Amino acid sequence: MGRGSLLLGQSRPSAPLGVTVALGVVAAITALVYPLREVMPAVSAGVIYLLAVLVISTFWGLRLGLLTSLLSATAFNFFHIRPTGHFHIAEAENWVALAAFLVAAVLASSVAELARARADEAELRRREAVLAAEMARLLLGGRRAADALEETGVRLADALQLPRARIVLGASQSSEPGARSIPLRRGDATMGTLIVPADSDPPVLERLNERIVPALETLLSAAIERERLQVEAVEADALRRSDEIKTAVLRAVSHDLRTPLTAIVASGDALGSAGLSSEERKALAADLTEEASRLARLVDQLLDLSRLEAGAAEPRRDWCSIEEIALAAAEQAGEPSQFELSIQRDLPLLHVDAAQLERALVNVFENAARHSGGRRASVRARVVDSTVVMRVIDSGPGIPKSELDRVFQPFHRGDGASSSRHRGSGLGLAIAKGFVEGNGGRIWAESLPGRGSTIVVELPVPSPQVGKPRVATGEGVA
Repeated sequence: MGRGSLLLGQSRPSAPLGVTVALGVVAAITALVYPLREVMPAVSAGVIYLLAVLVISTFWGLRLGLLTSLLSATAFNFFHIRPTGHFHIAEAENWVALAAFLVAAVLASSVAELARARADEAELRRREAVLAAEMARLLLGGRRAADALEETGVRLADALQLPRARIVLGASQSSEPGARSIPLRRGDATMGTLIVPADSDPPVLERLNERIVPALETLLSAAIERERLQVEAVEADALRRSDEIKTAVLRAVSHDLRTPLTAIVASGDALGSAGLSSEERKALAADLTEEASRLARLVDQLLDLSRLEAGAAEPRRDWCSIEEIALAAAEQAGEPSQFELSIQRDLPLLHVDAAQLERALVNVFENAARHSGGRRASVRARVVDSTVVMRVIDSGPGIPKSELDRVFQPFHRGDGASSSRHRGSGLGLAIAKGFVEGNGGRIWAESLPGRGSTIVVELPVPSPQVGKPRVATGEGVA
């Protein structure tokens, strides 16, 4: 706020106080002129009354300024212009002096009133600028336009000293009694509606229509356009990611599906040869069975991944034994001799989807067996605080630090030299991550290069079940 605005104030003092001050100041100046008449002409001393006129005009406006001018002229005439004590002027030059005084007083009052009006207008403009900046911050600050409109309406009501103001998107005719609807347009279309009290002061409504509404329309239009562009950007990013997934799926189909299909076709053609021995036929049949099983597993993994990506893999929770799930997963993942299980006695029951968790552990166990180079993979399960922690440790070459987070991405395969010998699809750990997290757990990888890698599965134990004993089933099952 400027210095002139501070001097004039934002609101005028009361009129009765102004009349009292005018009378007091005119009386004081009248008394002051008496000793001054000893050193200067009385006519010249009348200029001091202009101080009273300026003070009253500055703080109370033109009307009280003119009243002060008349009071000053009357007092000056009665007490200091000859003949004193009468409202009569004997000499013509005193008439001229009194007329000049009145003109000067009126001009001073007018100038003070104009200064006040300009200060008030400057203050209004400042408030409108602050309001425009605040509306821009709210509407363009990153929130959705619909979410920012309520606070914008509150700030607008505060700035215009209205009891209430509300902004809604689209055309709206308010059903509130005593409300006025002001459309916010962009071209011929109505973007929103500003709803204010119908009995608002006409000057406030005029300011609202002439200066506030155009700025609000511009900001609301920009906010809606920004939101539209953000939606388009999100959709474009989703399409891009969908294209990447489709490309990855096509790569998997072109390689992982083609390989077993080629082997199946070749084995089927070979079985039709009349010159095969019974041993060769058994070997080809075994190859057919193995490749068909591999193809079935890949199809199941693709289906699991699609369900997880679509959010359609809602777990069906029940109380389950983690030991029983781990044993079943080990049997499905390979030969029992491939895994060394070390499971703590009396593990608490978990409230999870047993089928999903078993599917996740099968994928983790298969990954460990694949990277152990024929050696046994270690499976350990313990209670740590209020969680069950399972660590699946392989005997492979380890995972580089830069790859630890990427191993859970769909279709990701390690870049190590030994990775080319592995026939995994790159889906197992991604599916395991989806099922574990869907059941409220966490999964991550730990590794030191050259010293094997560890997949850690952490599952929460519901608080009523922590420490609850159950039948001991042994430890170190292999």
